[in-house]
Amino acid sequence: MNIIFENPDKVNGLMTVTVEQGDYQADVDKALKDYRKKANVPGFRPGQVPMGLIKRQVGTSVKVDVVNRLLGEKMYEYIRENKIQMLGEPMPNEKQVPQDFKTDGPFEFIFDIAVAPELDATLTDKDTVDYYNIDVDDKLIDQQVEMFQSRAGHYDKVEEYDPAQNDMLKGDLRELDADGNAKEDGVVVESAVMMPEYIKVDEQKALFDGAKLGSVITFNPRKAYPENDAELTSLLKIDKEAAKDMTSDFTYLVTEVSRFVKGEVNQELFDQVFGKDEVKDKETFRKKIAEGIKSQLANDSDYKFLTDLRKYLENRVGELQFPDTLLKRLMMNNNKDKGQEFVESNYEASVKELKWHLIKEQLVAANGIKVEDKDIKDVAVQVARMQFAQYGMSNVPDEYLENYADSILKDNKNIEGFVDRAIDIKLIAATKNVVKLNEKNISLDDFNKMMQEK
Repeated sequence: MNIIFENPDKVNGLMTVTVEQGDYQADVDKALKDYRKKANVPGFRPGQVPMGLIKRQVGTSVKVDVVNRLLGEKMYEYIRENKIQMLGEPMPNEKQVPQDFKTDGPFEFIFDIAVAPELDATLTDKDTVDYYNIDVDDKLIDQQVEMFQSRAGHYDKVEEYDPAQNDMLKGDLRELDADGNAKEDGVVVESAVMMPEYIKVDEQKALFDGAKLGSVITFNPRKAYPENDAELTSLLKIDKEAAKDMTSDFTYLVTEVSRFVKGEVNQELFDQVFGKDEVKDKETFRKKIAEGIKSQLANDSDYKFLTDLRKYLENRVGELQFPDTLLKRLMMNNNKDKGQEFVESNYEASVKELKWHLIKEQLVAANGIKVEDKDIKDVAVQVARMQFAQYGMSNVPDEYLENYADSILKDNKNIEGFVDRAIDIKLIAATKNVVKLNEKNISLDDFNKMMQEK
């Protein structure tokens, strides 16, 4: 088999592969013999079908399969051995002519190869990249304490509604007719829950001020929620179509007033957040909260570092020459249902991501980064821990986290994302030890503003 690779401009490659009879014949003969052993042809015992008949029946198709398999194997072997950094897959060249597989060949195949441009993303201690340390101040700790208090809170029954306390009401709703009487066959909802503080119109909201057990308030749900049919359907238990035409007044008989009370900062809260007897006083409680916040914010700082590193290297590498025509053909092949317009409108963004992908590949290779099963599992556990933390569960045992991580990993759709995250974690750690960090302290508010501006 003869392979010729031409790459005059470094990015547009042309590969010509010539397959001779001697390259494929032995494999074809073996495949035909195997087929003959299994062939079931009327009038012949198994394994006794004449080879001439076998060749007439399946000889050409077997040859096509063998040649295509050898073609793929040898092409990719050549690409690996010659360290050709190919983008996408080989594509048949427009000069390719149909091959007559009824003959013995030789068969010639011509492929276009999109080759990655050369670049240098080497990092040393002479490269400087910003690194933002986010301050963990009392304000952040107070917010976290308040969040834990809210999650540990409860509702107490009270006598009178106070809008400043964001009280919750429960009562019976009844639709009224034009004369202000209970409407026959009108909408009736028992034990309807309302939080008047969330009513959009102040005039309607004020009708509930000073409400007590047994109070009857007349209000108009449509006026209270003028632009939100979802609120009406939920409150009145009606469908969307009925909500569109609902303009009636309603009475609301208050049967219960509840006030939310935050949990106290005491041993019960300490145990709930960090586990029994892990924390004994408020000072230690706040210290452990600060440690948790610092760990979370370190991930944000690392993410910002990686985005800054990307920008730094993209600027340093400069403009790259890509095989635009070939890449657009590749995009079109992968998005046939979306058309050429999709390719043209998304090509620039795609090439931008490809540039970073190539830089990142070089960094990964230079730092000897490899991702193993344990790294992927660690990322899944980290995701599990973050998901539990969102619900205030910061003391979930490792056994539960690992079991939950295992269940996440069973979904193959998650694997690629976890692999990418594992690579990023290792890449951040490696490059932080290579470049010079221009460390800056910043508040969380200023950090978030900076990220939003980016």
